Amino acid sequence: MILCYSRLREYHEVMSARTLLTFEQFEQLHDDGLKHELLLGEHIVLPPAKFDHNSLLHKILRLLQPYIDKHELGDVRIESGFQLSSDTWLQPDVSFIRDAHIRKPRPRGYMEGSPALAIEVASESNTAAQLDMKMEQYFAHGAEEIWVVYPQTRRIRIHFPDGSSRTAADELASDLFPGWSAPLSAVFED
Repeated sequence: MILCYSRLREYHEVMSARTLLTFEQFEQLHDDGLKHELLLGEHIVLPPAKFDHNSLLHKILRLLQPYIDKHELGDVRIESGFQLSSDTWLQPDVSFIRDAHIRKPRPRGYMEGSPALAIEVASESNTAAQLDMKMEQYFAHGAEEIWVVYPQTRRIRIHFPDGSSRTAADELASDLFPGWSAPLSAVFED
């Protein structure tokens, strides 16, 4: 994925002023009930999800789960952790993990590499630069699609590893789930 040069420069300028952590240091952080991520060594702390945000995640899960279960494709999870590299550990809002990625026996720690599908819900806590860098890291470590959900505009942008993207209009569909679709209104219904 190619990032806008000015956003990348802005992100690196901000990061250079911060202390970077290793994954080992990140793992030693105290569990304070907040959402923590490690993005290229930068420790990101996000506030707890608000009710509407959490409801949206569960709607997406309920839309995907029956298809994934019926076709025995893998697991769909909310806020599972993925160790992408020695300096990046991310927790997408929703993720789809192919059965082939889930080793038997199931991992006891974090999943290594990206989920096939990472879904991030844009919020006040996420900067555009952070979302861009997360997408770059997900794709660099094996993601096949990334959905960015924009609750305020009621849109979902689907991104692909080749840098292309499309906006879901009235219906949400995915190359990962042939024959599956859901009306966009089902994601954003009140």
